[in-house]
Amino acid sequence: MTEKILVVDDEKKIRTILERLLAEEGFSVRSAANAEEAVELAGSWEPDLVLMDQRMPGMDGIEGMVRIREKRSWITVIILTAYASIELAVEAVKKGAYDYLAKPFDNDELLIVIRRALERASLTHRVDRLEKELRGKYSFQNIIGMSSGMLRVFEQVARVCETGATVLLEGESGTGKELVARAIHFNSRRSDKPFVTVNCGAIPLTLIESEMFGHEKGAYTGANERYKGKFEQAEGGSFLLDEVGELSLDAQVKLLRVLDERRITRLGGRESIPIDVRLIAATNRDLQKLVDEGAFRLDLFYRLNIVTIHIPPLRERTLDIPLLAENFILKYNKQLGLGVQGLSREALELLKAYTWPGNVRDLENAVQCAMIQAGSGIIDVVHLPMRISAALDGLAEGDNPPGPDGSLGDSVQRATARLEKELIARTIQECGNNRSLAAHKLQISRKTLYNKLREYGIE
Repeated sequence: MTEKILVVDDEKKIRTILERLLAEEGFSVRSAANAEEAVELAGSWEPDLVLMDQRMPGMDGIEGMVRIREKRSWITVIILTAYASIELAVEAVKKGAYDYLAKPFDNDELLIVIRRALERASLTHRVDRLEKELRGKYSFQNIIGMSSGMLRVFEQVARVCETGATVLLEGESGTGKELVARAIHFNSRRSDKPFVTVNCGAIPLTLIESEMFGHEKGAYTGANERYKGKFEQAEGGSFLLDEVGELSLDAQVKLLRVLDERRITRLGGRESIPIDVRLIAATNRDLQKLVDEGAFRLDLFYRLNIVTIHIPPLRERTLDIPLLAENFILKYNKQLGLGVQGLSREALELLKAYTWPGNVRDLENAVQCAMIQAGSGIIDVVHLPMRISAALDGLAEGDNPPGPDGSLGDSVQRATARLEKELIARTIQECGNNRSLAAHKLQISRKTLYNKLREYGIE
């Protein structure tokens, strides 16, 4: 389906140039000479994207954008202006603009921004469609993401919810395995029954069986009364066995028997108790490797590995970082009574460049820390935890001494330059020195690529 773009500018020459450029790229194009006309045309034609000039007689571009998005919130708007300023950029983005470009602009760069905006809008529409299809049946409001990896997770969760099958969740610590487990439970037929979790790595091996299966009074020293274990507590609902790779071999044997017989026996007891529980297991370890090493039973691995959902680490889903950061800002503004409005472009780029060893949990802590430092307004680089800029600075400089001013801004600039140089050189090599292909892959114009090659001395 051909994407529709509305060009709004009071200068006929600019409208003609943009119409011709966009038509040659395969877009369906219409134009308007002022914001009032654009609002009316947007309502009837419903474009996918609007290129809106800021300074026009009568209603200005930002006001026109607000009017358009009041009735068609899904329309993407890019502001064009010959009078670029930081204040204008902040105001435009705060009121809903995808981006702003200063005139005169490079045609290739304009097309790149347009394609990025349309691609993001397409992903957003895809998520919206998925949510609408699942509304009333599934709800994933606590899991945030629009990257391809997270869209796969959403789709897998949607398919597995009603099956009742055992699910194995794989992912590094902090990726949100428990959130996914809760989504599976609360969107299943068991949603009105208990959701119970036990962390196998946090309970001593001597107590893990008592914790899972329960015990009778006097079963061991300190067992002063009967205790119903997690399996019984989860009756009719779901039981999350977190960090299942930490289970001892003895505990694995007993867990396997429970899965086979669907019955448990409390420690010190004789009664065999039937259970109706859906098991969800989670691990940050490679269970197949543990099987090969003899530390995990192969038969138990097969019983747990019926449906496997891999949750990608944050470093593989950088597209989600702005969404996650925005969500955390909303969350902690409310919890802590702060007035943080968002992140500066430099701070956001730094967050996207960091590797996040602690994943989403790590990002949440960093954003909360930065919010406390900022208090209100915009989070800038200086508000972020030092470990983030220090790690990138170390990557950029290796063993070289720091810059003369030793400032955080200087560190970030050097780190970014090093990362950019490495990325460009690697992409050029992967594309067989085809610079046009490399520019397309890097999503920059050919002119910008040539300038970067000269700047970094890349042959």
